[in-house]
Amino acid sequence: MPTDWDPAQYRQFAAERAQPFFDLLDLIRPSGIRRAADLGCGPGEMTAVAVERLDIEAMVGIDNSPAMLQATHEWANDRLRFEQGDIATWSSSGDLDLVLAAASLQWVPDHPTVLARWAAALAPGGQLAVQVPANASMPSHRVMDDLANSPAWRDEFGPDGPPVDPVAVNVLEPEHYSQLLYDLGFTEQHVRLQVYAHVLPTTHHIVEWVRGTTLTRFEKRLAPEVFARFLAEYESALIDALGDNEPQFFPFRRILFWAKRGTAV
Repeated sequence: MPTDWDPAQYRQFAAERAQPFFDLLDLIRPSGIRRAADLGCGPGEMTAVAVERLDIEAMVGIDNSPAMLQATHEWANDRLRFEQGDIATWSSSGDLDLVLAAASLQWVPDHPTVLARWAAALAPGGQLAVQVPANASMPSHRVMDDLANSPAWRDEFGPDGPPVDPVAVNVLEPEHYSQLLYDLGFTEQHVRLQVYAHVLPTTHHIVEWVRGTTLTRFEKRLAPEVFARFLAEYESALIDALGDNEPQFFPFRRILFWAKRGTAV
């Protein structure tokens, strides 16, 4: 998972990113949530929304980005605190009523093991709610990976080559998450694949969208002037693939899943 982010870049499409979060919250049963964790909380404003909307007594937001955590200060209060941590290894002692993770699980590998840790953090009757992007096959991602792996660019990333798309290698099919939830002992579940139909002002805005997320893996590996050249070539290749459109339709696939533990210990 990237160790740092640009909160301002990420917030450019706050309204579009918020809808899947609200859809995830709608899956959660709000009664009796005393203690909760938001894993990969980002800049924190949506964590604060979850606290109010679900009437959570005590929530901790976990993120590994110092820049994102710096942006959370305005949201912290007596019911909400934030701390640095690695969601890949995080767990708790079976004392939480809710574990929430919106657009963060995709950054870490081995989802069966990670979800087992998260499930172990829940008290009897606790709920797990997760949303991950599932759009690795879409032009926005396919074009950038094709460019990075082209002869002109592959050597720029060193002997290991360009970093892989975490969505492509980490995210499972919806039915696999359903099986995992069953195997982990959850007694109720809801799993779905949903396409969000975004309409952006221009094709260029797709570049701005992914620059706040998946393009960070390339930015961290390239010198600033080299990354600027990669960005320009990516935009040109994306326009070749999609057209130079105003507006630009941008379908975005996501998997949402919710599960509840049984009340028996």
